[in-house]
Amino acid sequence: MNLAELGQTIGLSLQNKELFLQAFTHTSFAHERKGERHQPDNERLEFLGDAVLELTVSEHLYHRFPHLKEGDLTRMRARIVCEPSLASFARDLNFGKHVRLGKGEELTGGRNRPALLADVFEAFIGALYLEKGLDGVIDFMNRVILPRIDDQWLAQGSDAKSRLQEAVQQEHLGSLVYQIVDVQGPAHDRQFVAEVWLSGEKLGTGAGRSKKEAEQQAAAEGLQRFQQQKQ
Repeated sequence: MNLAELGQTIGLSLQNKELFLQAFTHTSFAHERKGERHQPDNERLEFLGDAVLELTVSEHLYHRFPHLKEGDLTRMRARIVCEPSLASFARDLNFGKHVRLGKGEELTGGRNRPALLADVFEAFIGALYLEKGLDGVIDFMNRVILPRIDDQWLAQGSDAKSRLQEAVQQEHLGSLVYQIVDVQGPAHDRQFVAEVWLSGEKLGTGAGRSKKEAEQQAAAEGLQRFQQQKQ
């Protein structure tokens, strides 16, 4: 890993190479090298980063929207820290380039897999917290991530299932049907794939780390397609 290049990408000087090397080490890489020098994977840092992200984003939304109720803030936070959003952040920062993967994961396109990229982003946040503290994470989020999250971006992902249901009901077009059509990955890293159908027509497909998240992503795609058909 080129730590200087990574630091330049995020606008920070990073010092602990071993820590960030771990943040970008997938379990497949670590498992293939069990007989060599110990190579810790990024799962523990992912666990830490997940909690730090929840806190950082919660505080940001709390101050940004002083009049919103808890439920609205919770939905907004979920939109920011969900797998597709975190994967897009990682992709924009070219994090996939730095990930250390096992041969099998590399061959199956793991470097571009949304679930993997989301996990790497969380692990990076965990490593950044350990090196720079909470202030360092807040600085990174305020400079690099949060400026791209405007009100329209938040609204696009807020409860897509309800918005699609309302749109369909207004046109009296029948009932929506959601189906989980695939479950991928090991037990600790499940990836659910959902589809949403209307009157025999598939409107959208979505993926996520839970059935609920996958259905929301399918609904978001379905809503976009439904609106395009009306134009």
